[in-house]
Amino acid sequence: MGYQRPIAVALALMLLAGCAGSWEVAYDDPPSPNETREWRVVDVVTVVPDSLSVSNDNTYAPMADIVWHGEPFGDRRAQVAAILDEGLTAGTRDLRGPRPVTMTARVLTFHGVTPSAVARAPAAVHNIRYVLRVFDAQTGEPLIENQTISADLEANVGTAAIAAAINRESQRQRVVAHIAAVTRGWLGIGPDQRREFYSVGR
Repeated sequence: MGYQRPIAVALALMLLAGCAGSWEVAYDDPPSPNETREWRVVDVVTVVPDSLSVSNDNTYAPMADIVWHGEPFGDRRAQVAAILDEGLTAGTRDLRGPRPVTMTARVLTFHGVTPSAVARAPAAVHNIRYVLRVFDAQTGEPLIENQTISADLEANVGTAAIAAAINRESQRQRVVAHIAAVTRGWLGIGPDQRREFYSVGR
């Protein structure tokens, strides 16, 4: 019986190693800063399609589109939508142009980390992908067609997670801040966040 737990942990780590790979913050053809300076975002609408699968399993890497354990158990789709809304709203706050626009986001993947991964994995990734569109708020004219955003983020695990908890930095706060930073970079009003990194994840 005493060997069962180490063996289970070793098998889980082997599984995670098989999920290691490259992750990224990436997007193609961002709008021109000359264009975005004319915008003023008056509404952000996030859609989490019903077709996306949801898992609340506390395993290392559940096979689902939506995995989120950074808040108490509840409607994970609604929680994910609120996170995207908050991050996108914060990222567009500095746009004060004369043209009112609406931004929409359609979630493709929001695969956060589980408590098991936080406690035992050597590394983990918040795998976040969504599609952005921007419309003229008065005419409905599309200003930006579908733009797929990859906003992956290294997750805090082990001692880093403990340090974050001591500093009262939640997973949610960190993800929201990351989405805001990615949005500012995409809009050309903040540092470009695009990069690749190698880590363990789903």
